[in-house]
Amino acid sequence: MKKEKYYYNLKTLQYEKVKVSWRNRILKSIGFLSAALVSAFLITLVGSTLFSSPKEKMLLQENSTQREQLEYLGSSVDDLTEVVENLQERDRNIYRVIFESEPVSTSLWTSGVGGSERYKALSKYNSVELMVDVNLKLDNLKRKMYWQSESYDEIIKLVHNTADKLQSLPAIQPIANTDLKRMASGYGWRIDPVYGVTKFHSGMDFTAPSGTEIYATGKGRAVKVDYSTGGYGNRIIIDHGYGYQTLYAHMSSFAIKQGESVQRGQVIGYVGNTGKSVGPHLHYEVHKNGEKVNPVYFYYQDLDDTSFDEMIRMSENTGSSLD
Repeated sequence: MKKEKYYYNLKTLQYEKVKVSWRNRILKSIGFLSAALVSAFLITLVGSTLFSSPKEKMLLQENSTQREQLEYLGSSVDDLTEVVENLQERDRNIYRVIFESEPVSTSLWTSGVGGSERYKALSKYNSVELMVDVNLKLDNLKRKMYWQSESYDEIIKLVHNTADKLQSLPAIQPIANTDLKRMASGYGWRIDPVYGVTKFHSGMDFTAPSGTEIYATGKGRAVKVDYSTGGYGNRIIIDHGYGYQTLYAHMSSFAIKQGESVQRGQVIGYVGNTGKSVGPHLHYEVHKNGEKVNPVYFYYQDLDDTSFDEMIRMSENTGSSLD
């Protein structure tokens, strides 16, 4: 039963029943519904802010996992990049030096891979900055690995040519001298035995009786077998390729002819006393790209470490040469 309401009328001095119009009733109902809707909205808003739905929790967990994986991937790429850079360092300072090859241009190792437009498609993903950073590292790593692969292909070709080169380089003493007693004068400033003045001696002198065998110190071709009016007397010049030549002077006679190919250790002639010489000996020179260099560094197949140190010491004497 609906409860009726009354109010006291001061004019009639009586209690009278409250009469509510239909208009007021409708307005009151609308107000109540509006308040209810606003309250429900606020409750939903606060709930969604403070409390995630199961689906939202799952998405947040997935995003967190993906970010961790991206960070781990970025760290792994950094480690691989460090390995590749170490290979580049060995490439420049070891492999290229051994094979006397020009290193790969630094600009190829350090060149970039393009602008920001390259990663524009990643902008729709979460953690876009992290994704761009990882992709940039990957692209740089791929570039470095590509050029390292190209470099190794070139080094492999150099290795294939190395066997011939190692056979060709002068690497032994030109006469039998295991006890080092035949080394008389080294490379450098020495007193000329004929003129008595200090002159630069561009080779090494080995004393030995006339007729002692002289050996080619590396594989090559005899480009000169003749008598030199410049003081060398009977001489042989062997071209070993790769920029190397060797000269053998003051010989008594020859065992090969000009143009003939020779092998390391082959007898090419015999010790003598021809040309500008004060006694039987062999004057031996090594030329690299047209420049006369110290022969003492080209006996590495003949001498152990102790003998090599002794040869260095003996070659540095500043006495007279024999030619």
